[in-house]
Amino acid sequence: MGGQGRAQIKVGCCGFSLSHERYFATFPVVEIQQTFYEPPQPRTAARWREQAPEGFEFTLKAWQLITHEATSPTYRRLKTALSERERAQVGAFRWTPPVRRAWERTLEIARLLRAAKVVFQCPASFEPTSRNMDRMRRFFREAPREGLTLIWEPRGRWQPEQIRELCRELGLVHGVDPFQARAVTRGLRYFRLHGIGGYRTKYTDADLERLRAQLPERGPAYVLFNNAEMADDARRFLELLRS
Repeated sequence: MGGQGRAQIKVGCCGFSLSHERYFATFPVVEIQQTFYEPPQPRTAARWREQAPEGFEFTLKAWQLITHEATSPTYRRLKTALSERERAQVGAFRWTPPVRRAWERTLEIARLLRAAKVVFQCPASFEPTSRNMDRMRRFFREAPREGLTLIWEPRGRWQPEQIRELCRELGLVHGVDPFQARAVTRGLRYFRLHGIGGYRTKYTDADLERLRAQLPERGPAYVLFNNAEMADDARRFLELLRS
């Protein structure tokens, strides 16, 4: 499932948008979102892997403690208690004890899922300052990778040349919404579709044709829908690729 002749393309959703049984029967890949808010218990991740068919692929988002500061509204869904000291130490790729532990938790779930790719989605507030770039450099040089492909999705006012240089220097893949930006790294394409007009967007047939035109002629590509109609839009895109 997912091979399309001119490239190896995998289509799926950001999160289980259907029952696990239906999802596994429909798509070849899922990007786990729960790991961003609060990583699941190891037994839960192991159960997901056991339920999935042979060849099914999991990718996952890194825990928000790595990328987002404690003032982010996403922390409302955090279950792990943080002290005031720890709250001042998390986010923005600070290489601090709580961020190191957050990466260790992320790695643990990646191992259990046998995932090969981890996504670091940054908030728009993470701007291209010298301090932030230095923090990224330290994090990605110090954090053990264990053979993982690391995908960075910057948002905000980052310029293509800044993204390209950091990805080259740190061995990262540029993750993008192809309706908003072009990937500046070579090889693997990792598309995350957040909705042209926002989360409630339903992609039209013309939108999906435009998306197909942006896929590479050769080399692997991942197309992960992350909008309100993600399951239906991803299914329609699969059908378009097969037509």
